Amino acid sequence: MTQSTTPTTAHRPTGAPMNFSSFAVSLNVPDVEASAGWVQEHLGFTVAMAADGFSSLHHEESGTNLIYLRAGLATFKPASAAGAANGLLVVFTVDDIDTQYERLQVEGVEIITPIETEPWGERYFQMADPNGVIYQLVQWVEPTDPQYAP
Repeated sequence: MTQSTTPTTAHRPTGAPMNFSSFAVSLNVPDVEASAGWVQEHLGFTVAMAADGFSSLHHEESGTNLIYLRAGLATFKPASAAGAANGLLVVFTVDDIDTQYERLQVEGVEIITPIETEPWGERYFQMADPNGVIYQLVQWVEPTDPQYAP
């Protein structure tokens, strides 16, 4: 049996479309200030609001929001998800990946996957913040393998 990749109307929402006014990723980390400071220093985020065990940051240019919560907060709901963020990538697309790679190396950022280009045209590298959260910068370039050419 083959699986279809064509979307069906059965999975589309009914009624009026949902209009999102913003987007945020919330990550549980042991040290909120360390991750918040790291994205401010290296990725250009600014603090929108902060309190003990909480920091909400915004990136003006992209409209992206990152929220850090101290892992294990008693007020976190659902309690079953109050542990640290593991097994995920926070990915940002950039236009000048080689420049960013060089800049971040000079700044002493921990590069965990050096810059490389996949045959389908994904040029990327990965780095870690002080809590071990993995951030990936990506630039889409011309595929080197003809099978991926548009």
